[in-house]
Amino acid sequence: MFMGALLDLGLPKKDLLEGLAPLGLEFELVVKKVKRAGFAARYVDVRVPAEERSGHAHSHPARSDSKSSPRAHSGHAHGRTYAEIRDLLMGASLPSGPKATALAIFEALGRAEARVHGTPLEAVHFHEVGAVDAIVDVTAAALGLELLGIERVTCSPVALGHGTIDSDHGRLPLPAPATLELLAGVPTVPAAVEWETLTPTGAAILRTVVDDFGGLPAMTPEKVGYGAGNDRQGVLPNVLRAVLGRASGFVGDRVVCLETNLDDLVPEHFDYLMERLFEEGALDVSLQHLQMKKNRPGFLVRTLVRPPDRDRLARILFAESTAIGVRATEWDRLLLERESLRVDSELGRARVKKIRGPEGRTEYSPEYDDCKRIARERGLPLREVVQRLAAAARAREEPGDE
Repeated sequence: MFMGALLDLGLPKKDLLEGLAPLGLEFELVVKKVKRAGFAARYVDVRVPAEERSGHAHSHPARSDSKSSPRAHSGHAHGRTYAEIRDLLMGASLPSGPKATALAIFEALGRAEARVHGTPLEAVHFHEVGAVDAIVDVTAAALGLELLGIERVTCSPVALGHGTIDSDHGRLPLPAPATLELLAGVPTVPAAVEWETLTPTGAAILRTVVDDFGGLPAMTPEKVGYGAGNDRQGVLPNVLRAVLGRASGFVGDRVVCLETNLDDLVPEHFDYLMERLFEEGALDVSLQHLQMKKNRPGFLVRTLVRPPDRDRLARILFAESTAIGVRATEWDRLLLERESLRVDSELGRARVKKIRGPEGRTEYSPEYDDCKRIARERGLPLREVVQRLAAAARAREEPGDE
């Protein structure tokens, strides 16, 4: 349903399939226009070849309803383990941002299943077809958000159905146990329907990609997309609605600040530490010189992260530095309206950030990595490349001002 909503917003299926190709999985993505209780929506079916299913006694048909659950368990010989799925994603040549997001989603899902079943994370298994289905769903969600240029995701309180669902472990109450584990700290409301409105995979996606749970934020809506689940009887249609819009002036969200003081880390290792933090989704990383106790020189490492990423990024700090403690505080953050552009210029294609100030003035800031690449390829001064790309972006976006 998440994938269907993104496709309905305008995400090209061709671009999505190209982005998923590095996974090296055999599947077919079938996208249909359907109606659910009178609402037109996109229904996505991840189909796995029959030969994939025939060789696995415990496999099941791929489900496309409400972000199909991968039916995790820990005692079957067939299927993929969490560790195998993690290695598959790590080895795929995906963009760094979506790869980090997909890995975080599967880690959240695996940890929830491990807690429910009392098994180690590495021992969690997923049925073969369900694993393929979930890998595609999760990776498509991460890729789709980047391809659409989404910079912030909000979500209303999650509506939960009631009743029971059949599983490999027998009949279970709704919400499913792993779903509830993933919803810890997330606001929910009753959906007043007797069916599953949110599966563990869907809950893991929401927990990882959503920056804030609450009402619709201040924004100018531009497009509305609907992703369909299976046809269900009830007081509401089985669809996921996605609203794509632009903020006006300031927008606000919440970030977590992770800080640690270091006086015994080799300075040349800071580069690698910073690189690893950014790879795993840090919003910003900075270093400040300090005079610490006993007058020792040291550094303050400050990392800004999204709230769902706090523990994962803290583990990177512990693993890649000499930190033995990390302070975590949650901050309000104000942001100017921004948009990520891909600009074709005489120097080549580059990413440019379009920023609108509170007084309405627009600035164009080319991405440093693209400018550095072009400067080296063309043998031009970096400052000149930045100026020319900014001018190209302004000419494209504001042709009437020339």
